[in-house]
Amino acid sequence: MTFLSFLISGLSLGSVYAIIALGYTMVYGIAKMLNFAHGDVIMVGAYVCFFATTRGNLHPVFGVLLAMVVCTILGVVIERLAYKPLRTATSLAVLITAIGVSYFLQNAALLLWSSNPKVFTSVVGNGSLKLFDGQLTISVIAIVTIVACLIIMAALTWFTGKTKMGKAMRACSEDKGAAQLMGINVNFTISVTFAIGSALAAIAGVLLCSAYPTLMPTTGSMPGIKAFTAAVLGGIGSIPGAMIGGILLGVIEIFGKGYISTQLSDAIVFSVLILTLLVKPTGLLGKKINEKV
Repeated sequence: MTFLSFLISGLSLGSVYAIIALGYTMVYGIAKMLNFAHGDVIMVGAYVCFFATTRGNLHPVFGVLLAMVVCTILGVVIERLAYKPLRTATSLAVLITAIGVSYFLQNAALLLWSSNPKVFTSVVGNGSLKLFDGQLTISVIAIVTIVACLIIMAALTWFTGKTKMGKAMRACSEDKGAAQLMGINVNFTISVTFAIGSALAAIAGVLLCSAYPTLMPTTGSMPGIKAFTAAVLGGIGSIPGAMIGGILLGVIEIFGKGYISTQLSDAIVFSVLILTLLVKPTGLLGKKINEKV
């Protein structure tokens, strides 16, 4: 029962990482840039939901929807102000800008909401499901998180494969220049990608803080880094890879904490990434692309 309990906890945490990683992998796949401010958008979404439900007395569902709207707008604003002017800049310039945006969001949250940790109330309550005569307990938030991850994954797969905007995203991912010649508005497509990724970050932030109910301005930093690790592990740019990488990372982290050491769990996670990249540098589902010089 202990093994099953750890497995379910790992799947739940991995589902959160997977949802965050989807934002990373979509932006990288289309804009070919790493948005390291993505983890802090998670934190903003959690704060918006927290104040909407506690101060505004909104129903948790409306709190989550409001968080998604705010994060969507925030993602588009960040893309327009910080990243769009650097469309043709070097990758190092974009990376430094992303880190700057991340610090800006953290310090803005610090000024607005102080450094005092907030106790986040779960959006789905604190109920649990007991199996095997009470030997195995599964929290409702764990079930909701896993189901939400599967639904989001299926919806994104359908969206990118069947809709006009999804096909435009795939075209931009392959070749921005050719996509523009075919009449696709590349800038608008990238903005939509940021909007979708930021909305997913809001959902991930709410689910993360519902499971681990401590909210502070640095809440999104480590989950953001681990989700980026998950995206690289699965093959950055691959939507199924982001999900597989996130789930694997969550399971490895929980089993590492349970069977080896809570202090070494993060080291174990990043060690697995290093070993994977040594064996398969493109990640589990990543494809090797040969560029003509």
